Amino acid sequence: MRIVIQRVTHAEVSIAGELYSAINGGMMILVGVEHGDTADDAQWLASKTAGLRIFNDSEGVMNLDIRTAGGEIMAVSQFTLTASTRKGNRPSYIRAAGHDLAQPLYELYCTMLENLLDRPVARGVFGADMQINLTNDGPVTIIIDSKIKE
Repeated sequence: MRIVIQRVTHAEVSIAGELYSAINGGMMILVGVEHGDTADDAQWLASKTAGLRIFNDSEGVMNLDIRTAGGEIMAVSQFTLTASTRKGNRPSYIRAAGHDLAQPLYELYCTMLENLLDRPVARGVFGADMQINLTNDGPVTIIIDSKIKE
């Protein structure tokens, strides 16, 4: 699994021109699931996300996690995170997990985050054509891959 976390002051998801969900201040997370990913990948990423210290403390140093900072989280499925650009100019998504694996792991990741943080995680709709509007704060953008574990 691969995630892209953006620290945001605001994020919202619209579907067919209608607002579906929104957060104020926190993390906007794009979630990609690949063939071979498991519940262990979702657990590791949820734990890493919950503990990631990317919010400023009173000294202006990124030293606080989402829980301590009191931020909200929005997570949206994003199969294009699995893109391979090795050959040619058209990305290949052959590594993307199918619906039967990807949706349950995306939902598991979100549920694990909710359990770790004891608060709801705003979501998009799996497989929907969504428009995402956000204001990146910093900007701070972090990429985490459960297979690389950097």
